[in-house]
Amino acid sequence: MKLLEFQAKKILEKNGICVPAGGIVENIADLEALSYPVVLKAQVPVGGRGKAGGILKVNDLQEARTAAKKLFSLSIKGYGINTLLAEAACQIKQEIYLSCLNDKEKSQAMFMASTAGGVDIEMLAKQSPEKIIIKHVDTAVGLMEYDIRSLASGLGLRCDKAFVSIVRGMWHILRHEDATLVEINPLAQTDKGLMALDAKIVFDDNAAFRHQEKFMALKQSGQKKILKQTSESERLAQEYDISYVELDGDIGLIADGAGTGMLTLDMVKDFGGRPANFCEMGGKAAEEAAEQSMQIVLANEKVKVLLISLIGGLTRMDRVAAGIDDYLTKNKCRVPIAVRMCGTKAQEGKQILLQHGIKAFDDLSATVKTAVEMGGN
Repeated sequence: MKLLEFQAKKILEKNGICVPAGGIVENIADLEALSYPVVLKAQVPVGGRGKAGGILKVNDLQEARTAAKKLFSLSIKGYGINTLLAEAACQIKQEIYLSCLNDKEKSQAMFMASTAGGVDIEMLAKQSPEKIIIKHVDTAVGLMEYDIRSLASGLGLRCDKAFVSIVRGMWHILRHEDATLVEINPLAQTDKGLMALDAKIVFDDNAAFRHQEKFMALKQSGQKKILKQTSESERLAQEYDISYVELDGDIGLIADGAGTGMLTLDMVKDFGGRPANFCEMGGKAAEEAAEQSMQIVLANEKVKVLLISLIGGLTRMDRVAAGIDDYLTKNKCRVPIAVRMCGTKAQEGKQILLQHGIKAFDDLSATVKTAVEMGGN
């Protein structure tokens, strides 16, 4: 579960981390109850709000009304804006990036930090990796004082009570509340001390059974807002019960299994492409799943080419092809399609696709390379 900023900050505050005083704005009338100046922040489950014009500082009610109307009319990365977070403006002296997450490669938790806060951490990692501090924590031992001192030293901060409280709070959320990511960007040195000016928390849905009361409360408090801000592809995936994760690229991907899908994602990156999503048809009826998956992936307007990666084991390829045929018969496809198809009834499946001018490949590398080239990468 990916929380909106206002939800994440409630969790931080409960764990001893200082956040600016704020409130929710759902309509223009809510602005009258605020004390100015404030910062109005669009509540969407994606980054890059500042660059997209989703964060505005206002000095009085009149400015706030104008700004709120502008924000409510925006769309950021496919998400409409239905809720704003209004927070007291702060004087920022220094911005820091700080996150706590799981390092899957090393099977350890880690803190990631940088004095270059307030920027895209992925871009920073590419352009200036030396500016990023990584501190692994032995989960068998837990977070130790020397871990916190090491982080503070690397950031050039005093290891005072406020910093210790922030690091320990983030660690507690990750380890004891089953979060997979706790991110503060920026953690700012302000006129009121260290404060989390922005926050992102992602909880592990697989651990919901251990936190049913909390997860239910979070869903109820933000459900209306989150559902309204779900992209059309995500809405369809929820409706059809198909595994779908939206990414930032332009090559749409459909796979008939999680392993095949992850392998194909990696190969798209290796060939210089950018995946737009991960979509796995799973164990549903092949025809139905194939047609529904195409509806889901192609609902994303960023998709320039569709890559379908299939390996027929238990699933018959002629039935998957029949689902693709159903979609293409009912809909005019706006993007080129590259298909890898092998396994059970693959030849029959390929004949069905040929009716639409689609020549399926046997080799996955050739299919991915073709898809990346089709996308202009």
